[in-house]
Amino acid sequence: MDLESLKQLAQSVTDVAEVQTQEKKENSVYIDFKMVTFSLAGKDYGIDIMYVKEIAKAGQFTYVPNVLPFVLGVYNLRGEIIPILDLRLFFNIDVPPRKENKLENMLILSVDEQIFGLVVDKIDKVVGIQKSTIQPPHPLFGDINIKYIDGVVESNKNLYVLLDVTKIFTSTDSESVENVKLSYTLQKRAEYSANTNAVRKIEETKTAPSAAAAPAVSAIDQKVEEGLKFVKESLKNYKQFYVTAANEDWVRRRYNEWLQTKGQSKAQLQNADDCDEFLKPFWSSFTGSWWNKEYAETLEKVLPDNSAKQIIVWNPGCSKGVESYSLACVLKNRYPNAKIRVYAQDVDLLSVSNAALLSVPNNLVDDWYGPYLTKKANGEYTFNQEIKESVMFEYHDCKNTNALPMVDVVFARDVISLLDESAQQTVINDFMEKLKGNGIVILGENEAMPSAINFGEKTVNMIVAYTKD
Repeated sequence: MDLESLKQLAQSVTDVAEVQTQEKKENSVYIDFKMVTFSLAGKDYGIDIMYVKEIAKAGQFTYVPNVLPFVLGVYNLRGEIIPILDLRLFFNIDVPPRKENKLENMLILSVDEQIFGLVVDKIDKVVGIQKSTIQPPHPLFGDINIKYIDGVVESNKNLYVLLDVTKIFTSTDSESVENVKLSYTLQKRAEYSANTNAVRKIEETKTAPSAAAAPAVSAIDQKVEEGLKFVKESLKNYKQFYVTAANEDWVRRRYNEWLQTKGQSKAQLQNADDCDEFLKPFWSSFTGSWWNKEYAETLEKVLPDNSAKQIIVWNPGCSKGVESYSLACVLKNRYPNAKIRVYAQDVDLLSVSNAALLSVPNNLVDDWYGPYLTKKANGEYTFNQEIKESVMFEYHDCKNTNALPMVDVVFARDVISLLDESAQQTVINDFMEKLKGNGIVILGENEAMPSAINFGEKTVNMIVAYTKD
């Protein structure tokens, strides 16, 4: 092959590469539609991500009588009572017998300002496509009424049926779903009335004269315990906050403060807003916000000496990624010669999906974050490549099996309190099993390791690091 032929070949290769690069850019530009994908009876489906508030696992829905067969009942979602529909039953798909206490996969949707839960077989991932590639539905999809199908689309060799949730929730078949809340409310009012009458009779009996009356201090203590019991129930029902040995000391202290502030007559938590006010001092410093230099330096002081070439961190409850990136920066400053690997997990699919794209306020450039930031072409700032590559975001519930390597640090602030007692024990045991011999566990500032676990402690200001004893 002569020199001229070689030049032409080289030019052809260059042209092909440029075309491929341009095609990639065009494809990325035209991804203008995202859907959350899931499966029903082995087939793949999708729902416009704009309707999906979050995904969840839940069971033991509260049964409501006289509702349609595809309505499983209602569920308390952080204080809001929402109807739960089984999408398989709605589409007349066979469902295996439901096991008691089994956790179901749920999509939490917001449609016309109404919140619903949809039970599906399996939730997959977020898929980005070009809206123009969505094709009209075909009568071949006979197992689902075609009026509920917005279209079909192929992505990565998978064919997805895109559902029109607005038609599902406004169809005549589901008109009575809104009656579920009303039925539930009436049911609970009846129960409340019965319980109130029973409590009144008990109180009347207590106040009746008795020759063997208990000391006054015991009656006061009993009243406080009863009030505390109601507070615990309210926190669980409205905010999925579980009072256990991990946080009971704080809850008791907070309840005493609450009594002094509100008085006995207004001490009960009546709604989600009351619970939010009660829990406001509980959450750890800088929850959901950027850390200041003092907090970053405090955290660095509790980190153990470690000469390993790679530092592995488990960060469940990462939310939108602010905490994970901040943690990665602290770790890089503490272990400058090590490769940092942070496994950041959360059950909020939307937050995890968008965490890698987190924008950084410009004012952080002059803060302690400065060395870890880089400027983009549009003038905005983001974390440098080393920090970005050190954090792996994934959708995962820490209650489930975690296929993680042994870790140097477990950073799980305020996560334990949002798990029921059984799950708390499971997760804490998992923390300790996956922790290396010289590793540490950091919980929320108002959470404590259960006394049944053997551990050591290192405390710096408000941060406590637990070690294997």
